[in-house]
Amino acid sequence: MIQRLSQLWRALSGRVSQDEEALVRTVLPPFELGLYTRMPQRDRRHCLDVYHTLVRAQIADPLVLRAALFHDTGKVDDQGRPVPLLWYGGLVIFKRLWPHTYALLAASPRGLRRYFYRYAHHGPLGAALAQRAGSPPAIVAMLRHYHDDNPSGQAALLRWADQQH
Repeated sequence: MIQRLSQLWRALSGRVSQDEEALVRTVLPPFELGLYTRMPQRDRRHCLDVYHTLVRAQIADPLVLRAALFHDTGKVDDQGRPVPLLWYGGLVIFKRLWPHTYALLAASPRGLRRYFYRYAHHGPLGAALAQRAGSPPAIVAMLRHYHDDNPSGQAALLRWADQQH
C-alpha cells in the first residue's frame, strides 16, 4: 500500500524536464513520438522512469528502450482521454480485493466499465496503436505481452522495469 501511495504522489507531483523531452525526441522516431505525447504528463513521467531504470540496469536494447517510453499509451482512448488519475488507485485496490469482479467489469468497454477495460487491456491496446503507427513487430509484441503472467525475452525486461515504479 505504501508503494501505491508513493506512486500516487509521483503521479501528482512528477514533472518532465525539457532535457528529458529532448532525450525522448532523440530516442523515438516521429511515428512513436506521437504515442508518447498522447499520454498525460503523469504517464510520460512514469515511462521515463521505466526508461531510466533500464538504462541504469545497463539494458542497451534500443527496441526495449523505445517501448519503455510509450508502453502505457494504451491507457489513452481514441479521443485522447486518459484513465482519470482518481480511478488509478481505485482500480488497483479493486483488482487486488475483488479480482473476479474486476475481471468481469474489465471485460467490456461500455459506460464506466471503460476505465476497467482500458486499464486491464492497455498493453494490447497500446500494441495495436504501435502497430498502426508503424512500430517494429518486436515492439508491438513487447507491448502486447509485458503484462502476461510469465512474459519472456524483451517483454520480461519491460515488465521488470515497469514493476520498479
